[in-house]
Amino acid sequence: MIEFYPQIKHAHVGLALLSGAFFAVRGLAAIAGMRWPRWTAVRITSYVIDTGLLTAALMLLTLLPSAFFANGWLTAKLVLLVLYIVLGVFAMRRAAGRGARIACYVAALATFGMVYTIARAHHPLGFLHGVVG
Repeated sequence: MIEFYPQIKHAHVGLALLSGAFFAVRGLAAIAGMRWPRWTAVRITSYVIDTGLLTAALMLLTLLPSAFFANGWLTAKLVLLVLYIVLGVFAMRRAAGRGARIACYVAALATFGMVYTIARAHHPLGFLHGVVG
């Protein structure tokens, strides 16, 4: 299966960017009070993108030469991914009040950005690796 690594990696990266962009647009629309971000078709589209992203991630994980938690950057990505999901849920529907939803939305986007830089740098500090290290 290693021969499919480049295709799986490209699918993972593309789906990650699509997922983040879709969340950014949906979040802005939800904060603006629009109804379409809660439409069933839009939610299902989000689930399909995220399921594809998770599937590609799990496929890549099986191809990695070392154990999952041996790579600190993968652990950092996983922890931040959980935080991103929680913040996204609060931004879209759980937070009480518009101000709290906006704060969760901005924090979710910042978390997504950190996950991206960790993936690019292959280091738990992401873009901060060059600044701090």
